[in-house]
Amino acid sequence: MKKLLLVLLVVALASFLFVGCLPTTPAEGEGEGEGEAEICPTVSVTSQQVVGGKTYIKGGKQTITVTFAVPTEPVSVYVANTLKSDVFLPLYATEVVVYPNADKTIYEGTVTFASSDEFEECFPAYIYVVTCDTCDACKYPYIVDSEGPETKIEITSKACVCTGCDLTFKSPATSTTCGVATDCCGDYCSGFASYSIDLYTEMPFKDCCAIPCATPKYSCPAGVACPVDCILSCVDNTKDYWVVTTLLDALGNQTRYYSTIEFDTGCGITVKEWEENKTYADGTIKCSDYTVPIRTDTDTVIGICYK
Repeated sequence: MKKLLLVLLVVALASFLFVGCLPTTPAEGEGEGEGEAEICPTVSVTSQQVVGGKTYIKGGKQTITVTFAVPTEPVSVYVANTLKSDVFLPLYATEVVVYPNADKTIYEGTVTFASSDEFEECFPAYIYVVTCDTCDACKYPYIVDSEGPETKIEITSKACVCTGCDLTFKSPATSTTCGVATDCCGDYCSGFASYSIDLYTEMPFKDCCAIPCATPKYSCPAGVACPVDCILSCVDNTKDYWVVTTLLDALGNQTRYYSTIEFDTGCGITVKEWEENKTYADGTIKCSDYTVPIRTDTDTVIGICYK
């Protein structure tokens, strides 16, 4: 009898041991890359915007913040234009140097986001967070947007009912070249956000400032959609004007067109487009000084149709 009880006791203990080793099912909401970590962290980038369900990041140097629910160490963060592979991740990705807070729940680091030369603009890429050698990486897709919007604007002039001239700035919905219709106002990636058109009676850049130093004489009300369509009424036609047209996309990427408008004795105009700002490798900006014309004829169209 004692031997039977002993055998039953051993069987019971073995059953408890086997039950204790069964794997548990992850709780709902635990995403890809759980591995040994309990849950993937949240990741944010200073410039990110969600448009149409996709996360866009502005090109340039940005800060990545990785936030865990519990203290976590070690933590490695990568950015890459390819899907993650355990073997190739260090080769085809850029590791971000991240620094933790005191309790190791928040890690921050900076990295320069840019579209790869191997891929077209607006190509999807990924941020990866890895917490151990055997863990699956947590993966966060994003799209780099480093180019501003584009448009073509035709400037026309006619006599005002009072004095001066009415100037119209208008971009066509489409432009047909060689039988192919092309969108003529918009942004290829995150989307068009706004435009502004300012006329100055003096050269608006004095000390290579990012924002014109002068006060505009005339300004179109800010537009928030394509196509560009603005009328400035009764503009004084006894003066010449420097024009700054500014386009912004959803991330704040900027495109500027610089031009001048010269009136004849009536409301006839000559429009010249000039070189835009140039940013050099050392970060310095050469503001437009309106001395290098793009066009030297009497064409009244500025800008270009976007891709």
